[in-house]
Amino acid sequence: MSLMKRISLIFRSKANKALDKAEDPRETLDYSYQRQLDLLAKVRRGVADVATSRKRVELQVNQLEAQSAKLQGQAEKAISVGREDLAREALTRKSGLTTQISDLKAQHAQLQGEEEKLTLAQQRLQAKVESFRTRKETIKATYTAAEAQTRINEAMSGIGEEMGDVGLAIQRAEDKTAQMQARAGAIDELIASGALDDVSQVSAGDDIARELDSMSSEADVESELARLKSASQPQAIESGDILSETPETTTTEDGEQK
Repeated sequence: MSLMKRISLIFRSKANKALDKAEDPRETLDYSYQRQLDLLAKVRRGVADVATSRKRVELQVNQLEAQSAKLQGQAEKAISVGREDLAREALTRKSGLTTQISDLKAQHAQLQGEEEKLTLAQQRLQAKVESFRTRKETIKATYTAAEAQTRINEAMSGIGEEMGDVGLAIQRAEDKTAQMQARAGAIDELIASGALDDVSQVSAGDDIARELDSMSSEADVESELARLKSASQPQAIESGDILSETPETTTTEDGEQK
């Protein structure tokens, strides 16, 4: 398959799908019914036109027959007065009228036949249009009821387009909430374990600062210890005086006291 044929096929399939989605059967039925009404109106106008032509031919036949009867009377009167020439002229004219009358009667019969056919077609089309109208209204009512029932079912089941969007929005909100809760819990655990210091603390996460703080704390301890020692020296002197009054003891190389 050539590229242009593939493009044409894709375009037609897309267009057909779009038209099928946009098509409303009720509108299509109404349009078809309107087209049938237009056709019925044309048939009726055709019947009226044929009937008018038939009536016009009928009037012409009546007029020509009246003229033929008048010429017949004139011929008879001319014969009665001995004017054979006038009688012949009248009969000659009557003969021409007879031919016209014959042609018009044939045309009248033809128009009458056409009128009968069109009248019959009009009656049949009228019955068909009425039947289609009844069926159209039934189909439209059924389609409307089915459409309403479908929308109700979709709304109740949550598979409709609008309800589907709402459901997706709720699902996304729940997922984001769960993600934020998990993140908050993880950060709390890290802070509690010391793996992640509180960012509000000064020099948080600075190893040098923590080392300096530790050294400062040890210096404070040593300073406090020295103060305690100096405070206890007078008491040690007094205890030394008391100890000087006691007998001296010697220690041998073996560590024994004497």
